[in-house]
Amino acid sequence: MHRWTGVLWIIVISCTDIICCVLFMLIIAGYMVVGVLAWLYGDPRHVLYPRNSTGMFCGVGQNNDKPSVMYFDIIKCATATNIMAAALQGLQCPTTQVCVKTCPSEFWILPPSAHFPGAKPADFFNQDYCVPSFQLKDTKYVTMDIGNKELCPLFYMPTTSVLGRCLPSLGGNAYNPSNFPSNFTLPGLDVNGTLAAIRNATGDVTNSFNIKDVGLRIFEDFAKSWQWIVAGLVIAMVVSVLFLLLLRFTAPVLVWVLIIGVLAVGAFGIWYCYNEYMSLASSSLNFSNVGLTTNVQVYLQVRDTWLAFLIILCVVEAILLLALIFLRTRILIAIALIQETSKALGHMMSTLFYPIVTFVLLLVCVSYWGITALYLATSGAPVYKVVAMNTSQGDCSVIRANETCDPEMFNSTQYPTCPSARCVFINYNTEGLFQRNLFNLQIYNVFAFLWCVNFVIALGHCTLAGAFGSYYWAFSKPADIPTFPLIQSFMRALRYHVGSLAFGALILTLVQMVRIILEYLDHKFKEAQNPCTRFIMCCLKCCFWCLEKFIKFINRNAYIMIAIYGKNFCVSAKNAFSLLMRNIIRVVVLDKVTDLLLFFGKLLVVGGVGVLAFFFFSGRIQTPGTTFETAALNYYWMPIITVVFGAYLIAHGFFSVYNMGVDTLFLCFLEDLERNDGSPEKPYFMSKNLMKILNKKNKAPKTS
Repeated sequence: MHRWTGVLWIIVISCTDIICCVLFMLIIAGYMVVGVLAWLYGDPRHVLYPRNSTGMFCGVGQNNDKPSVMYFDIIKCATATNIMAAALQGLQCPTTQVCVKTCPSEFWILPPSAHFPGAKPADFFNQDYCVPSFQLKDTKYVTMDIGNKELCPLFYMPTTSVLGRCLPSLGGNAYNPSNFPSNFTLPGLDVNGTLAAIRNATGDVTNSFNIKDVGLRIFEDFAKSWQWIVAGLVIAMVVSVLFLLLLRFTAPVLVWVLIIGVLAVGAFGIWYCYNEYMSLASSSLNFSNVGLTTNVQVYLQVRDTWLAFLIILCVVEAILLLALIFLRTRILIAIALIQETSKALGHMMSTLFYPIVTFVLLLVCVSYWGITALYLATSGAPVYKVVAMNTSQGDCSVIRANETCDPEMFNSTQYPTCPSARCVFINYNTEGLFQRNLFNLQIYNVFAFLWCVNFVIALGHCTLAGAFGSYYWAFSKPADIPTFPLIQSFMRALRYHVGSLAFGALILTLVQMVRIILEYLDHKFKEAQNPCTRFIMCCLKCCFWCLEKFIKFINRNAYIMIAIYGKNFCVSAKNAFSLLMRNIIRVVVLDKVTDLLLFFGKLLVVGGVGVLAFFFFSGRIQTPGTTFETAALNYYWMPIITVVFGAYLIAHGFFSVYNMGVDTLFLCFLEDLERNDGSPEKPYFMSKNLMKILNKKNKAPKTS
């Protein structure tokens, strides 16, 4: 009994920030409830599928074989009055819309002969493009009545399905005026005017190219080259791992080469500016003669410009040389820590692949947020109202304001004086407690999403810090390194420090929410702002951006201290900040040296793999014995961009682990210096290389 009580007591006193842990769990539970309610009330088909005029979805249900919606008169989408445009939502237009199997692929307009006595509508109209409830073969209407009632389109043109909407694909020669039928003109317009009206109606969606066609071509390229894209990403992964592991041996050489390279570039700049300054000795131009101009080349012809550049570069070069002389010991410490991190990675290779766990958890968070937002946006029953598609036909005053209707039961014959009356989808029902609070629930969705994302990132930092900390504080390496240090650190973080990680994530989330609100207000009132308010808004956005960066820095180091000592967030943040401020010069030197080295590594990985991908996919490198042909690709640059982007993500993932390792070992090193003195009771845990640089050593225990 005493044994179990002791175990429970240890667990309770070891857990940190329990109140925040409970609050985080409640938020997660509420987030799940919101997701369930959104799933029960929402219907994403409202967004994913187009509708016809009666509100029926295209591509599902009874219209399963009709995935696209066709507009009878797409010109009305652009020429609708402001009142109608405000009433209708989404891509709904004040014209009849029907679901079709395929979009029209040719020009057609009702010929004059269709109005002759005895003409049969079935000989002119296409049943596939007419309202489903209307049958041409059984109708008693003449062509004029069919057109006035918008039962069938009076004209159509070559269109392509874009997001399920039949829109004119204005690329190519299909809409060249020379290809228009002689009778294909809109009322009061010639052929060129008709083309201009069509372009205005369809907007930028299909202004210069066929989106779907380009997408299919790109997908086809990926299908042909995906094996080689994967091969390029594998090469990027191998190069990244080798680069990090070899830093154990190459870090001193690389760091000094990069530092000397920076000095050499500065020296070259000084020499170049001096040459330009001397070459303009006979020039009579000066700043008073030139004045203010936007032509930069003019200033380069002024001798004083190069003198200013020369002075600035000389000052910068002198500062760098002095810093190199006086900070050489700290640079050696930074190099030793980088080498030690590379050794740690060699003993704990699993840490390199932890970003995959973070990526999966972030993917879950983003997916849940997106799905919940989609279901919330489509919550509530759809509302349909009676709308006059063409008020110029007949007397439509019989339609009452905000008159609702049922699309399945609606019959236009109920309004004999208004033949263009239709039952059209307007919006979603906002009545009911759940529907009235949709905006608040969307805000909650964003807040919970940001908190979860920041928590996942915090969990990754704490897990990696715990693994690297266990390496540093192992007195005899690698014998004293715990078994499976990454898994043990992950379990410790989840078991004891969820509250502390959630606390840090909450602080960051609140700042991010303020930034989002500021961006929303700036966008909402941008046109109404005067210069003073714009300046204040800009200052606020800048201040909160800086605050977010500062909090990320504090949180990162606080998570390291939490992983090492297991204390709560506030104490860990205070101790980490105080420790860093007491060693601010070492912090700056290590940070800049590490940034320079990792930047070179990313440049090496991304640049090298990118150049290799360019030569391969452009056909400059032949691969004998393979069936891949570069000429078969439509856009050879798409695989190249994919490989370069993927290589950057891979390099960033691996190098982020390395950066976390450097930061963790650095804090451990500073703690080691302050807490220990090399005596048998308080021995140093740092490597022999670091002790040699600092002229320190562990004293041997006295023998009796």
